[in-house]
Amino acid sequence: MAHDQEEHSVADTHHRHHNHNHEHEHEHEHEHNRGSPRSSPDRPPPERRSSTIISYITSFLGTKNPLSRPADPHKNTVWLLDNTAYQRTTYNKHNEIVSKTWHAEVVACIFEKGGRKDVGKVVAAIADYIGLDGELGSTHEHEIRRRIEHRVQPFLDQVSPSRTITLHVPISRRGQWHELGPSDRNGIVSQSVQLGDGDVGHIHDGTVVRPRLYDFGGRSVSMNTTFARPHGWLVISDIDDTIKRTMTLEPTGIIRSTFVEEPEVISGMPEFYRWVDGELGAPAWFYLSASPYNLYPFLHKFLREHYCAGTLVLRDYSWMDITGLIRSFTEKTQEYKVDRMEKIQGWFPRRRVLCIGDSTQKDPEAYAEMYERYPGWVQAIAIRKVTDVAHMEEKNEPERFEKAFENVPDHVWTVFEDPEELYEFVDGLGLED
Repeated sequence: MAHDQEEHSVADTHHRHHNHNHEHEHEHEHEHNRGSPRSSPDRPPPERRSSTIISYITSFLGTKNPLSRPADPHKNTVWLLDNTAYQRTTYNKHNEIVSKTWHAEVVACIFEKGGRKDVGKVVAAIADYIGLDGELGSTHEHEIRRRIEHRVQPFLDQVSPSRTITLHVPISRRGQWHELGPSDRNGIVSQSVQLGDGDVGHIHDGTVVRPRLYDFGGRSVSMNTTFARPHGWLVISDIDDTIKRTMTLEPTGIIRSTFVEEPEVISGMPEFYRWVDGELGAPAWFYLSASPYNLYPFLHKFLREHYCAGTLVLRDYSWMDITGLIRSFTEKTQEYKVDRMEKIQGWFPRRRVLCIGDSTQKDPEAYAEMYERYPGWVQAIAIRKVTDVAHMEEKNEPERFEKAFENVPDHVWTVFEDPEELYEFVDGLGLED
């Protein structure tokens, strides 16, 4: 992902997108930057408000929207999300391939420039919530404030409905051009595109191309598209408390680890993931987290620095207060993860899957549910028993795991505390092709 995207990105790459800027718009306007029409410097001029309302209403018309217009580099910021291309294959009655084509779901988010600027109030609220007053008065005050501001800003930017973009995909000598959009009421473009025939010789498993926006004010807005063949291995990994310390059972810990501290890896997991990548012949990697999509730049950077490259899937949930953020980590996580894994299964039904998660939330139950639905698809499940977070006794009881995996064969799943335990588990599964 290009540097300008690292600063602002979103990520529910595959499904519905929560209307965080409109569903709660009146709440934001009252609490923050609206106030009196004559007194608030952040209030947009009447003609801009009128244009925004019209764009929002017409966005419900989808591709038939007569008022859609191209994203403007002077007025809009566009983020492109990394994705994984897959093949759609057609088989005959003898299970022979008749045809195959490459497809990928392209997701972009379009925002208004010069939007909400009340980030200082949010920084103060976060500092007050976790008791940072002393720290903010220390010599590190500027560094801490800057870090919080950087991570919280994607939660505040205003989306831009009814916008279109032109994407160039360098998949052949001349490349491909795709007109995408218009963006929906959330400013989201989510569109499946055909990238070429499956027998294109230069497209091998793991090939990476870098699609870019066409003629966007000279700025490089791009993404990584990784091509994955129908067969082979696929790893679905949780993030929070599986490979990154988040403390998801402690609200203060979530806020502190998300907005204040430098992200911390779970010891031994980066090394294990690199080993798995080699053992399984560079599998397709999907990082599936219940974190809100606003954290895409933060988590994308963390994964890029410590783990194998892959597609990051985050929750289409935004928040209007700190309580809402906590809920996004904890509410209906099993249903959410099963829903996303269903889509991944639809893209790669013939791959074999290794699922890795932890005991803080519903990873055991979600992975077990997917095994029962697709026993030939999910072939191994590893759950990290989290012991470095308070109040985990009940979640770590053996009975919890036995109940979750009652319909999963014993050799398919394991619970571990130290990643060192997983090397033998993976070796014993006969995972090699």
